[in-house]
Amino acid sequence: MLGGVRIPHGMGLAGHSDADVLLHAICDALLGAAALGDIGKHFPDSDRKYKDISSLQLLRAVRRLVGSSGFTISNIDSTVLLDEPRIARYVPRMKARIARALQLHEHQISVKATTNEGLGFVGRGEGCAAIATAMIEAKG
Repeated sequence: MLGGVRIPHGMGLAGHSDADVLLHAICDALLGAAALGDIGKHFPDSDRKYKDISSLQLLRAVRRLVGSSGFTISNIDSTVLLDEPRIARYVPRMKARIARALQLHEHQISVKATTNEGLGFVGRGEGCAAIATAMIEAKG
C-alpha cells in the first residue's frame, strides 16, 4: 500500500499497520504542524487494535484530531523516495484517496516521487521513504 493504493510489485512494505509510508508521513506532518506529537503517540504499535489497520483510517483520525484542536488543513506536499516500482501512474488515485480522507480537494494535495539513483537502502530496493509537509490554519 502506498498513498492508500495497492501497488502490484514483487516486494512490499512491512509494518504494524498496512505500512503505508506515504500516509504515515502525511499523518506525522499534520500532527506536527498542530503540535500534537506523532503517529506513534496516537496509534502505538504496542496496541493490537492498530495491527494491520488501513493507514487511510489513521489519516481520517488525524484529520479529526487536527480539526478538534482548532485547525483546518490547507494543503499537503509529499515526496516518495523509491527506485522501484515506478509510481507515476498511481499518483492520481493516491491524490484522490488522500483528498477524500482529509476532506480536501485534489488540488490541495501534492504527491511526487523521486529515486535515490541506486544509493542507500532506498536505492538498493530494501525499503521506501516518504517526506511530507502540511499547511494548517487556525479556525476562525
